[in-house]
Amino acid sequence: MHPTTHHFATVNGRTMFYREAGDPALPAIILLHGFPTSSHMYRDLIPQLADTFHVIAPDYIGFGQSEAPSARDFQYSFDNLTAHVAGLIDQLGLTSYILYMQDYGGPVGFRLFTQHPDRVKGFVIQNANAYLDGVGDMPKQVFLPLWNRRDATTEAAARGFLTAETTRFQYQVGAKVPEAISPDNWTIDQALLDRPGTDAYQLDLLEDYKSNVALYDSWHDAFRQYQPKTLIVWGKHDPFFIPAGAEAFRRDLPQAKLVWLDAGHFVLDENASTVAAEIKGAFAH
Repeated sequence: MHPTTHHFATVNGRTMFYREAGDPALPAIILLHGFPTSSHMYRDLIPQLADTFHVIAPDYIGFGQSEAPSARDFQYSFDNLTAHVAGLIDQLGLTSYILYMQDYGGPVGFRLFTQHPDRVKGFVIQNANAYLDGVGDMPKQVFLPLWNRRDATTEAAARGFLTAETTRFQYQVGAKVPEAISPDNWTIDQALLDRPGTDAYQLDLLEDYKSNVALYDSWHDAFRQYQPKTLIVWGKHDPFFIPAGAEAFRRDLPQAKLVWLDAGHFVLDENASTVAAEIKGAFAH
């Protein structure tokens, strides 16, 4: 067993938390988490990768154990979240790595890729969108109005994504055995979401998600140009990021391997061993 260690680093004046495991001499893999969670979502996967990879799993600013300044004191945008992850990567001296991306990890990871395509040795894409094909009806109904005009009405609808009911639903939806999904997932996430002031910056990020959609064409251009080795592992019962989003990647990355999982938006509670084996099969050479 390779232990996971826990670290804090100061990046651009802010404190970032990250988990680490594996020999630094091994190929690096960076695990980029989704909303509304943190590197905690990777706690079962990290030990299963650490015999083969140097594993780094950061928490974005405002998430998990990282510093969470108010929306007045920090610009919560995907550009800025990415800038801090990039700063951590540079501090750690990582110049070659695979990117594992789930949900919000997609817009962070694809920004990292377009900034330094030479560093990225492959993608693991798990329910992370880069195509409008992949946006389900549920998020469309909430976020398209918010992106068009942010006001009290559209904010109220978006706040539904910050509730305990929705957080639990995100973890349990599509699970083979809902009772197998640890309540720690949504209890920890919701405790952090419920901190005073967190709703303001989470709404800022939900609104700023439109900046990701605006970059889709440029990401597709980069996919076609550089053809990074790609493994797609996708929970096929996800109502947020639907299966068409997984299939769309193969328009620009035709060599991508697509593995369907009998799961929803979050897959690792029930499928960590399967995902680890697929990653090793694709990249451990």
